[in-house]
Amino acid sequence: MDGPSKTPAFNLKVVIRETGLKADTLRAWERRYGLPNPQRTAGGHRLYSQHDIEMIKWLMERQSEGLRINRAVELWHSFEEQGQDPLQMMPTAGAMQPVVSGESLSGATLDEVREQWIAACLVFDEVRAENLLAQAFARYPLETVCLEVLRQGISEIGNLWYTGKSSVQQEHFASALAIRRLNALLAAAPNPSRQGKILTACPPGEDHIFSLLLITLFLRLRGWEVIYLGANVPINKLDDTIRISRPDVVISVAQQLFTAANLFEIAKYLQAEKVPLAYGGLIFNLIPNLRERIPGHFLGNSLDDIVQSVEQLMYHPAEVLEVDPVHEIYLQAADHFEEYQPMITANMWEKFQRTGMELSHLQIANEFLGKDIHASLSLGDLSLLENEMDWLAGLLNTHNIPSEILPEYLVSYKQAVEANLDQRGQPVVDWLNSVISTS
Repeated sequence: MDGPSKTPAFNLKVVIRETGLKADTLRAWERRYGLPNPQRTAGGHRLYSQHDIEMIKWLMERQSEGLRINRAVELWHSFEEQGQDPLQMMPTAGAMQPVVSGESLSGATLDEVREQWIAACLVFDEVRAENLLAQAFARYPLETVCLEVLRQGISEIGNLWYTGKSSVQQEHFASALAIRRLNALLAAAPNPSRQGKILTACPPGEDHIFSLLLITLFLRLRGWEVIYLGANVPINKLDDTIRISRPDVVISVAQQLFTAANLFEIAKYLQAEKVPLAYGGLIFNLIPNLRERIPGHFLGNSLDDIVQSVEQLMYHPAEVLEVDPVHEIYLQAADHFEEYQPMITANMWEKFQRTGMELSHLQIANEFLGKDIHASLSLGDLSLLENEMDWLAGLLNTHNIPSEILPEYLVSYKQAVEANLDQRGQPVVDWLNSVISTS
């Protein structure tokens, strides 16, 4: 039977919580007896594996049986010297339980591992989900598990939410577990060994960090120095960040239309500063012509190829795609719409409170449509909204919201726009007329 994973993934706080051992005692054991022997991050912080945690529990149980700690350590070493696993020779009461019907993952395919991980997440079984990952990392290459289990698993759970088969709480739970695992792996990544510096950051409003975190991890594992800024990085003070960090390439990822518009603003600034931008994200796969609006280097449709694309850019800088400037009509409409959007929303609340539409649905629709209209105006192309409307219609359908609600909502939205905007808002009115006529 395979033992617990030896992949370093947990910080000191997790070990203390899992074992109940005091931090001072644990440090004393490490100093005096060399057990456990955690790895260290680049910043000097301890990083333990699941095997280390089980080892600590084993030593504590021997103490509870009457052995002094030095004798417990000697017993551990004696088993190892005989080629035996102490955890199997003298299992602890709290030893890791098998994760699949009393069996280990030995022989399980990655597809089966992913299915089991998804099932554990959907019932909020954190222990089982973590054990599955620990065993998967012990059997398969790190990048393969990240792509085939975590990335694909998160995507499948997201699809379950869209089709009404899982809740947002289940999706958040799974994402949190996956992100926690990536952060642990990132902390254990080796120090940079290549020349050049990369900065990774999500644009303002973008809170979906999984893909950017995965890109950062893969680049770190290849020896690149990567400065990871995380989610929802404001454009304000970007000049100071670039000046201090002096990156050779900036990587940004957008999953939604309105965050792609914010990425567009970052791209324009970086272009003026002559700092290459590499970008990607789901929205650029759903709306391919959106790539024509971003002055930067599109990283491709798949996370599998992104590292190679970034390295190619680091070694052989390419010309930045030139994009047409946004027409002044759209820029004026964007500013005008943004200024009066609260009034439009207030009008919608007043009308739909009398229609029976659930207020939670109204709130989502108002926020969704308002952000996307402003984004499309900022990008200079209202046709970008077509995919978003299809997505919204599908979401309403899978959540059993009557199909006639959407056309009724759009008509009311157009009336609210006409009541609050002057001629500068005409592009929005024209677009709403075209959508209503075809819905």
